[in-house]
Amino acid sequence: MINRPSQAEFAPFYVGYVSLVPEADVIQVLEGQAADVRLQTRAFIPAREQFRYAEGKWSVREVLGHMTDAERVFGFRAFCFSRGDENPLPGFDENDYVARAGFDRRSLADLVQEFGQLREANLTILRRLDDEAWRRMGTASGKLVSVRALAYIMAGHVRHHLHILSTRYAGT
Repeated sequence: MINRPSQAEFAPFYVGYVSLVPEADVIQVLEGQAADVRLQTRAFIPAREQFRYAEGKWSVREVLGHMTDAERVFGFRAFCFSRGDENPLPGFDENDYVARAGFDRRSLADLVQEFGQLREANLTILRRLDDEAWRRMGTASGKLVSVRALAYIMAGHVRHHLHILSTRYAGT
């Protein structure tokens, strides 16, 4: 089992995401989230997939696309740092990524499938890490972060956006 990261292992920006994962077994949380995403997005009929709850906010499809972009970025960071890569990795501007991705041209089902595939690929790597690899740290967005913190950030990020989907998008 992976110990929770200390606050010294991630930037203050990520405290909210890490706090959304009180469980001791982050791998188990990560394993269940693709199913959580599938289940929660079934509530959206195709006509509602491009719904935005306010001007300038992302559509349902864009939220799912952003979740996948973040999964890809956080997973890549975890992979690199787990291998001892000491090269600093850049940040990413989620609004720019979403604006250029064309997520509204894809179906929600396609986006959900991509998220699930990417999560499984990331889990394949994470499940094989030894204790030393989990504790390794690297620099991303100019801040130090550990591999285990990245796993908690990945899980918390998904919980954050699933909460937004359920409270601001569903049933409106």
